[in-house]
Amino acid sequence: MMTQMDPLYSLSGFFVGMLVGQTGMGGGSLMTPILVLFFHVHPATAVGTDLLYAAVTKTAGTLVHGMNHTIDWRMVRRLAYGSVPATLLTLLLISQVDLTGPMINHVISLVLGLMLLLTALSLVFRRWFLGQFGAAMARLPEQMTVRLTVAVGAALGVLVTISSVGAGALGGAALLMLYPNLPMAMIVGTDIAHAVPLTLIAGAGHWWLGSVDWMMLASLLSGSIPGIVIGSYFSARVPDRVLRPILAATLVLVGGRLVV
Repeated sequence: MMTQMDPLYSLSGFFVGMLVGQTGMGGGSLMTPILVLFFHVHPATAVGTDLLYAAVTKTAGTLVHGMNHTIDWRMVRRLAYGSVPATLLTLLLISQVDLTGPMINHVISLVLGLMLLLTALSLVFRRWFLGQFGAAMARLPEQMTVRLTVAVGAALGVLVTISSVGAGALGGAALLMLYPNLPMAMIVGTDIAHAVPLTLIAGAGHWWLGSVDWMMLASLLSGSIPGIVIGSYFSARVPDRVLRPILAATLVLVGGRLVV
């Protein structure tokens, strides 16, 4: 565990915060692998710390989206009906294994790498999937859409609790498929709002299991908060078509290294 603030962690937080401010994603997808690959933090500690990091940053995003009325709280509840029980069950299962052992190290690294590759695919092929399946999804009966939304929440609960990745890009892509007629701002706001209870519960569970480094968390937040502000300011000046492929390529390289 760290005993004092580290400027290198703050610099990493600033870098990730810039990307989150510009693209609305990349927090968990980049912060956890940076901690694992560059700072050699144990995967369980990296995941637990990043979950609480995400809870803090996305709470701020939820406040902004709430004031702008770009959150569908009914959809947030549907997702939470699936994610909260799944998160608690996953934490219960994780508590039965040794988080410091080599086996869990390998499992978390493997799941994290696969999640990064899936996130990259969702970034690159999001429009294609929407074009192929968006119309069919829009014709689904409302009850089926509700059930699928709960199922998506449950899947996110399991994957995010294990890897800290998926609440942003994968959650947003799933909502876009299920609700293709909903404005994009509402999709983003709803996805961010749902990520708050998900990451908070998962992060609290990891803290209970002893896999959260509080000083590391403070160092990351000290850099990410100004980074998000600056990134948000420049978001309109850097085209999304430039940022999205760069982020996807980065996730493929990092995810591939973790899997291999």
